[in-house]
Amino acid sequence: MTEMMKKLQKLGIVPVVVLNSEEDALPLAERLVKGGLPCAEVTFRTAAAEESIRRMVKAYPDMIVGAGTVLTCEQADRAIDAGAKFIVSPGLNPKVTEYVLKKGVPMTPGVCTPTEVEAALQFGLDVVKFFPAEPSGGLKMIKAMAAPYVGLSFMPTGGISAANVREYLAYDRIVACGGSWMVSGSLVKEGKFDEIENLVREAAGIVKEIRG
Repeated sequence: MTEMMKKLQKLGIVPVVVLNSEEDALPLAERLVKGGLPCAEVTFRTAAAEESIRRMVKAYPDMIVGAGTVLTCEQADRAIDAGAKFIVSPGLNPKVTEYVLKKGVPMTPGVCTPTEVEAALQFGLDVVKFFPAEPSGGLKMIKAMAAPYVGLSFMPTGGISAANVREYLAYDRIVACGGSWMVSGSLVKEGKFDEIENLVREAAGIVKEIRG
């Protein structure tokens, strides 16, 4: 496991962020840091992603900021140039995965079947994203796939919330869980950063409760 993954493992929950305006990047980053989860997976679903990552990294250099929903090598370049410390994709694109790994940046591609797991293993990966987690069978499916792949750990994302994150965190093959409930688009859009900070603090408290 890379040093970056070990840092994410200590945090336990990675806030998955969709930002429509780069102006929201710093207020959000401030609340993530204050709330006890100084990390973010900023998804490349919007035009504001690249600049948002750049602003977060510049203002909070110790914060672990990565890029999610990276679908192309061009997006990977933009994310890495902006300062992204890790790259996440919803599926396993061999071309993009190889490209990012050759740049020496931690890459976590998405899988949800044993075939995709074996494709990830061919790249020497020992951590994969399990996506979409809940629709794909949740923790039961992860445990079933983990059994034959003894050296593999998972970062589940998709359908994880404050209501079910505890059961995921309690399983020792889970590095961290990706979640957006504490940083929902509506809260960001409405500028409810105090509420975001409270939800982030609660999430960090859940990690401490389960993992100590």
